Amino acid sequence: MSLQQQVMEEMKAAMRAKDKVALESLRAIKSAILMAQTEGGAGDGLSEDDEIKLVQKLVKQRKDSAAIFIEQAREDLAEPELAQVAIIEKFLPEQLTEEEIEKVVVQTIDAIGASGMKDMGKVMGMVSKELAGQADGKAISTIVKAKLS
Repeated sequence: MSLQQQVMEEMKAAMRAKDKVALESLRAIKSAILMAQTEGGAGDGLSEDDEIKLVQKLVKQRKDSAAIFIEQAREDLAEPELAQVAIIEKFLPEQLTEEEIEKVVVQTIDAIGASGMKDMGKVMGMVSKELAGQADGKAISTIVKAKLS
């Protein structure tokens, strides 16, 4: 079942349950999918990788917004954003722990023989491709910097 079909099923359930937060989150996903499909002239629809990137982008946007609201002491605005994050994350693959990410980073560094920060781009590219959808780019970057410095 494609992401769009999953979202539609979840939307029906959210409407029946009168869950406004879930419905708002699901509508955001649906809207982003439709925008992506019409934007690139993608006749067939989106690939699974594109769908994962799209959902990751939505999660990141909401986390960033929540962080700004918390920084400005606006908990009332941060809570709905974090609630939406929890709902949207259901459409992402299982996220890896920091230790699992670190293991992949170390293997990649050993495999390409990276020796310093000058090799960060190579390592980031390979690790990001391998862990697509399973780890946040910021977490990967932090671990790569720690291992290469």
